[in-house]
Amino acid sequence: MKLFYADLHIHSRFSRATSKGLSLRKLAAWAGLKGLDVLATSDFTHPEWLQEIEDTLEQEENGLFRLRDASGLDQEIPWLQGTPLQCRTRFMLGTEISSIYKRGGVVRKVHNLVFMPSLDAARKFNTRLAQVGNLAADGRPILGLDSRDLLEMVLETDPGAALVPAHIWTPWFSMFGSKSGFDSIEECFGALSKEIFALETGLSSDPDMNWLWSALDGFRLISNSDAHSGEKLAREANIFSGEPGYETIFKALKNEGLGHAFLGTVEFFPEEGKYHLDGHRKCGIVLDPRESQKLGSICPVCGKPLTVGVLNRIMSLADREQPEQPKGSPGFTSLIPLPEMLSEILNVGPRTKTVFGLYAKLVHGFGSELAVLQHVPLESLRPYSKALAEGIRRMRHREVYRDPGFDGQFGRISVFTRAEQKELHHGRSLIEKDMRKADPGSPRPATGLQTASGAEKTDHPDQPETNFNPAQEEALTAGPNPVLVVAGPGTGKTRTLIGRVIRLLKKGTNPRHILILTFTRAAARELQDRLVAVFGQAQALPRADTLHALAY
Repeated sequence: MKLFYADLHIHSRFSRATSKGLSLRKLAAWAGLKGLDVLATSDFTHPEWLQEIEDTLEQEENGLFRLRDASGLDQEIPWLQGTPLQCRTRFMLGTEISSIYKRGGVVRKVHNLVFMPSLDAARKFNTRLAQVGNLAADGRPILGLDSRDLLEMVLETDPGAALVPAHIWTPWFSMFGSKSGFDSIEECFGALSKEIFALETGLSSDPDMNWLWSALDGFRLISNSDAHSGEKLAREANIFSGEPGYETIFKALKNEGLGHAFLGTVEFFPEEGKYHLDGHRKCGIVLDPRESQKLGSICPVCGKPLTVGVLNRIMSLADREQPEQPKGSPGFTSLIPLPEMLSEILNVGPRTKTVFGLYAKLVHGFGSELAVLQHVPLESLRPYSKALAEGIRRMRHREVYRDPGFDGQFGRISVFTRAEQKELHHGRSLIEKDMRKADPGSPRPATGLQTASGAEKTDHPDQPETNFNPAQEEALTAGPNPVLVVAGPGTGKTRTLIGRVIRLLKKGTNPRHILILTFTRAAARELQDRLVAVFGQAQALPRADTLHALAY
């Protein structure tokens, strides 16, 4: 089955606060590094950018566009230092429109993504849109156009045209935004709501958060980078099966036809998004929803309203206590952008020559950033950096430390504790020692454990669920109410605990809903090793960590 990655929301140099060196060739070069197969052109409503699209790209039979001249793309990114770069990326006509209008006595500020199947359709759409406002003022035009009327205009332009609400939870500019949004899709789009089939979740939320609200169960949840520079491409993206094509993508999102499917998304850890929690950046105040609700969403320092974040807004509309993945909906993977992880390991900025040098070697060795983060075996990464291999192992198992973003300030996701970072940056061998202990393929002695009856058992990692004594079986199956198990040294506590976790996983419990806490790092590593031995490294696993790490 052929897979392809698509990032369908980016911007050109004609949008505000974007890299002024952006060109379609530079975007294609970065997309190749990242591992993207399909990329939105962005900003086709801007006259100069549309002219560049017409001059630089040519349309293929599948409705996508390719560079007329793809030679010398490696020259678009100077620090590649001669690393060969193949152009695999195709473009799809897309843009973002900012609608600011009054409805129901409230000023609404909603961003929507619009896609067109051909240049003729894009020109026709632009002609109508230019009657509403000035398209040359910004690559993302700001128009006094109701979202419902915009959708009607899109549908009338071409049968293949589509509209997807953008970053639906962002406080200031989105359909459900706390500052100017709506409380339902029907309230926003009225009788045309049935034409909405997909929603963009944005950087500050992930599907799990959106699955707290049953009203969204019938929509495909897509994720895109909303990149303002080439470096930010693919920080979120969508995964499809089949041959890339304009029609293929939308049929997959609508779950129509055979031979293609929407397989889910690559996501930020949502805490890294800059509107995840509530807060007031000017005063340095960041609060979780319960704390800000106690304060009436008022800053305790200056007395002004807090910026209510995405988590709070979702919780205010949610009708579930726990996420429920709708039947037929694909899953997702949370990643840390490779430059950010290299920055943490090398103790330098993510855009420094040192980071770019190692980044170029990794991409040259393994094909793309997404391949390194998701698919390359850890043993293949160790010759480049043992610390990187350990960091990616932790990321793949969701063993990360989260400093959430708020009020326009990005959060930070890290894979090493401060103590580990100090040892790592001073050249000590902590990471190498941890790698040897955490590597399930490394030799290790069997552990002799005493059962409650005093008979010794050999705890083999490949058989963690066998030969439990009656007391251990009782602990394994107790619940669902809280259970306290009291057991002394040598009674098989770790083995019993891991057996209980494995049974829960095999019954279908979401691994993200299981947290295993221990007192020592050695015990936490042992628990994680045993889970990997049973399920393998590719499967999502519960977090096993120490009480101190959780508090940190």
